[in-house]
Amino acid sequence: MNTKIHKKLTSLVLYFGVFTAFILTGAKINSQEDTSITIDGSSTVYPITAAVVKDFESTRPEASDIELNVSGTGGGFAKFCAGETEINNASRPITKAEMDTCKAAGVAYIELPIAFDALTVVVNPNNDWLNEISLKKLSQIWSPEAEQQITRWNQVDSSLPNRPLNLYGPGTDSGTFDYFTEAVVGESGSSRSDYLASEDDDVLVQGIEQDPNALGYFGYAYYEANQNNLKALAIDSGNGAVLPSSETVEAGKYQPLSRPLFIYINSSAAQDNPALKEFVEFYLNEVPQTATEVGYVALSEDGYQLDKLHFTRGKVGTVFDGQAALNLTLGELLRKRANF
Repeated sequence: MNTKIHKKLTSLVLYFGVFTAFILTGAKINSQEDTSITIDGSSTVYPITAAVVKDFESTRPEASDIELNVSGTGGGFAKFCAGETEINNASRPITKAEMDTCKAAGVAYIELPIAFDALTVVVNPNNDWLNEISLKKLSQIWSPEAEQQITRWNQVDSSLPNRPLNLYGPGTDSGTFDYFTEAVVGESGSSRSDYLASEDDDVLVQGIEQDPNALGYFGYAYYEANQNNLKALAIDSGNGAVLPSSETVEAGKYQPLSRPLFIYINSSAAQDNPALKEFVEFYLNEVPQTATEVGYVALSEDGYQLDKLHFTRGKVGTVFDGQAALNLTLGELLRKRANF
């Protein structure tokens, strides 16, 4: 983004920030309404939001009651579009079906990208026969046709050992499941079902840690937090094998498993609930550092300025039109949103 656009964004954010602070001050004095906040959705985004909630509550003794749950991106959107939650954590953009459900229920939303993830394919650290894998092999393993057919490592490649192949992955309510199946298998939701599935990534981590024949996938933060007990595989999408890392994501090399992460805010609730406004503003100030600390890749300064501007102005809708954000880079995300 050029200097003029950057300065313009900065000025707008400062202006609307001052205006919002003024409105919030009055709202806090006069509002007698319920100021609780309910958050649900992605387990991938959960570590970021949980850390922000903890900091928010520790710095504000008078902070409102915040309920944070995990039911997967899809499970979270079902609640969000029914008006049951104010914030949905999401590891993929909202789908067309979810957009229609929200519209039918009169739920308008503000889409805020907060970080980038390197969706990570992992094995047990005792696996000494595999350090990298191609997208073609991953598709072969996870396609519906592989169910009850590819059950041993040597069926993936004859050079691999004749040992059980035990699979671990997100459940069908997970945005990680949606993204992985579209990026790897070629169709969102298209997957074998004979694997240990959970919307709780900690369950998957624990299973793979204890199983020398395991292979699974989840968000990078869960790998980084447990990397002494897991081994990440380099992914070859046709241009050589690339390991997941902040550097490979920032360089646009870890494709197609780099992806943006989001929070979606109920627009009406943000107008009516001063505690929600205060929390989201706090979130956007904290998330650049928090996202990095928990293991994800922060957006650029301009990216977070756009978040603040869109939230302050109540910019509703999505820049993705219900499509997955495959092969998106940090720079491309910024350009899409700058033109929104």
